Amino acid sequence: MSQTDFATLCQRGKLNSGFDSEDEKLLIQEGSRLLPYLAEVTEKFYDELQQIPAAVPYLEGRVEGLKATHLAWLQTIFSGPYDANFAASMHKVGEVHVQVKLPVEFMASGTLLIKKHLVPILTQVYAGDALRMGLMMKAVNGVTGFCLIIMQESYQSSLLAQELDKFMAITGISRALFNNLANAYKDDGGTGMV
Repeated sequence: MSQTDFATLCQRGKLNSGFDSEDEKLLIQEGSRLLPYLAEVTEKFYDELQQIPAAVPYLEGRVEGLKATHLAWLQTIFSGPYDANFAASMHKVGEVHVQVKLPVEFMASGTLLIKKHLVPILTQVYAGDALRMGLMMKAVNGVTGFCLIIMQESYQSSLLAQELDKFMAITGISRALFNNLANAYKDDGGTGMV
């Protein structure tokens, strides 16, 4: 398996989410105004998750630890930097979700729940400045979309890696043999003829 190029993944995630340099600057500039509200977002997020029966098994006995991790993540999305290291940390989140067998749809729904609780805060904080409020909503949509794209890519590649490991264990194919077969397939243009 090849190593992930987090700089490229970061760039692709930004392009695909519309998260641009103006959004980054704005979030870093304004993030400190939102930090006092983020614990409330985390509390409401987990209160709501605990009302979803399918989510409960993933939360049991872990809510307080998950809240601490969630709050730390929220703080990073309002402080940056949004670079390869940030992409690597978001990639790790996707890997962890695969390890705990969290269904992929929870990442997307979780992002929506976060925004559900951030939007009222943005309207409160920026009530006197509609232009800034709109720019902040755009930036929040961009950064959460950016995070989601990276987590989903990671989730997919981690899930495929797990399936490949299972396949190799069942068939007895070694990693070296699999890589040689994969490279031969790539080298012949995908025809399967060597």
